Amino acid sequence: MSVREAGRRGGERVKAKYGPEFYEAIGRKGGQSTKKKYGAAFYESIGQKGGQTPKARRDAVETATAARESKPE
Repeated sequence: MSVREAGRRGGERVKAKYGPEFYEAIGRKGGQSTKKKYGAAFYESIGQKGGQTPKARRDAVETATAARESKPE
C-alpha cells in the first residue's frame, strides 16, 4: 500500500467515524488560529492572489512595490 493510499484510507475512516462536520470544525479552528497569528491582512493578501498564475503574482508584487517606492512622502 502506498503512502497516498494509506492517507486516503485513513481519511475515509475518520470521515466515517466523525462525519464531514469534523473536517469543517478543524478547518475553522485552523483558520482562526492562522488569523490570530498573522492577522486579517494575511487572508486579504491570499484573496488578492486567488486565481492568478505565479507569473502574474510576481508581476503584481513588482508593480505594487515600484508604485510604493515612487510615491513621494
